[in-house]
Amino acid sequence: MARYMPDNNLHSKTMILSGHGEITMAPDTAAIRLGVQTSGENLSQIQTDNARRSESVIQALQGMGITDIKTIQYSIDRVYDYEDGRQIDRGYSVRNILEIKINNLDAIGSIIDTSVNAGANTVDLISFDVSNKEYYYQQALNMAISNAIQKAQSITMNLGLPSTAIPVKIVENTVMPFPVQREFDAATPIMPGTINIEADVTVDFEY
Repeated sequence: MARYMPDNNLHSKTMILSGHGEITMAPDTAAIRLGVQTSGENLSQIQTDNARRSESVIQALQGMGITDIKTIQYSIDRVYDYEDGRQIDRGYSVRNILEIKINNLDAIGSIIDTSVNAGANTVDLISFDVSNKEYYYQQALNMAISNAIQKAQSITMNLGLPSTAIPVKIVENTVMPFPVQREFDAATPIMPGTINIEADVTVDFEY
């Protein structure tokens, strides 16, 4: 993007350029969301069963040395079916979802297997992230500014302008990226992939 406009007060001209910077990183942290879902007609009974199985999962994870475990969802819902236009009450569903955060991505498969063996019966998703994202974002931001400066230098040179373009205003346009989420499929190997950390700026140059 490039725009040119005269500056009547300073007797100079302004061009507005965009800059983009991007760094591709291998993730080094992961969050796994899994838990226990129980259903039935006796709410007290399925709550007790859910609590017992959830505690078994937590103990199994702690036995692996995992300490960053927290409950992110606990819900009780009525369950209905519909037959011939009639609503049929099927009882209740109790759902307790844990979030486990780890730095050892190689342990993801073992964590899921251990949790399932201990009583977990639902795995929602796995998300991957970079632990020091702000540091890498600053690098991408510097690349974006350099990209805009290179554009300005190229334009002034190709137009044969006598002066060097000077940046007078920089606007950061970036929204920090969210962790990359992968839906879990037991038949598919879990591959972290890569994370793109991007930065975008708009720079006003005087020349």
